[in-house]
Amino acid sequence: MRGRGKGRPPEPVRGRWRPVGRLVRAVGQGDAVSRRELLSIRGRSVAWLFPLVLLVGIVAGDTMTSAFQIISWTVLVPGIAAAICGTRETAVFAVLAVVVFVLADTTWQHQDRTDTPGLILVTLGGLIAVLAAVVRVAGERRMLHMRDIADTTRRTVLRPLPEGFGGLDHAAVYLPADAQARVGGDFYDIQPGPHGTRVLIGDVQGKGLGAVETAAALLSTFREAGYHEADLATVAERLETRMVRHREHTAALGRSDGDRFATAVLIGFSDDLPDAVDAVVLGHDPPLAVGPGGVRELVTAGGVPLGMAELVPGSPVTVSRSALARDETLLLVTDGVTEARDAEGRFYRHGEEVARAVAADPRDAEPRRLVALVRDGTLRHCRGRLADDTMVFAVRRLTG
Repeated sequence: MRGRGKGRPPEPVRGRWRPVGRLVRAVGQGDAVSRRELLSIRGRSVAWLFPLVLLVGIVAGDTMTSAFQIISWTVLVPGIAAAICGTRETAVFAVLAVVVFVLADTTWQHQDRTDTPGLILVTLGGLIAVLAAVVRVAGERRMLHMRDIADTTRRTVLRPLPEGFGGLDHAAVYLPADAQARVGGDFYDIQPGPHGTRVLIGDVQGKGLGAVETAAALLSTFREAGYHEADLATVAERLETRMVRHREHTAALGRSDGDRFATAVLIGFSDDLPDAVDAVVLGHDPPLAVGPGGVRELVTAGGVPLGMAELVPGSPVTVSRSALARDETLLLVTDGVTEARDAEGRFYRHGEEVARAVAADPRDAEPRRLVALVRDGTLRHCRGRLADDTMVFAVRRLTG
């Protein structure tokens, strides 16, 4: 970590989602995309080269050896094409395999003459390969369509945030535990308004579409309350009310997630407080303030998670005010980071790694570098095996 200042900075992740990458790529939708990327050069597919090279190799081997006949191996060519090429290319290689096999019967005079069963085998193999390619391509199209739907859902729940939104420099990364899901119960947002800019990050208990639906409900409430309400505590109370209403609705539908809750952190930036922020912590890990001077945890009064206020009836929401210098960045993470374990079961202490990195290079306190640092450290610590959805969010006031 101490050599980061002289090397290449992490790839920017400002205001947009980052894919998990090779460490946590799973089967399914990701395979279709990765196959196209790996078998293309400058956007043009070169997948047809592999069955072509195989076909040429079989022909060359058959002409150079007389010990045994290998021309019947041409049945492998359309099979390989069916796995990596389109339907049209597979059909072309199926025809080529039959043509080559027939030519071997009339041209390769030093070999024994080919037989009818071999020709039937190559022909049947080509037909089966074409059918397999049709099924595979149709399946990939369905998966890509499902991915587009998931991306639309993602943009609806977690809207893209423009750079400098609300006067804040921000960066975020989302790593789903299920690489095919692409969206889960972790959420964040920034909402500027007449009472300052509010920031929200949270984690809905559980996984699946129910968690996504809950996150969408909380975000919609935050975008309205965060704009209109002058008091940050009132925003938190509105979120609590929305959580309870949402649970009542799902329970009325007979769903089994009626006891769902969510942890969250609310941050309030105001022009009247240029060197401080207000914070409400609702069952979540408190944010870290990261700056050239080091890393410190904001001192906040802890509250119960959203949807669990009935456990402490009458307890008011506490807003804590903490000093925050302009060159300090607030780092907020969900439990996918704090609960990441290594091979020996040890938890990932992202605060300690961030402190070492910032001590070696103060530029790592910048939001985009900070998010990349925690992302890479989390994946490295758990060897790419995420046990839970993971959100890393960093935000600070714009300088200058």
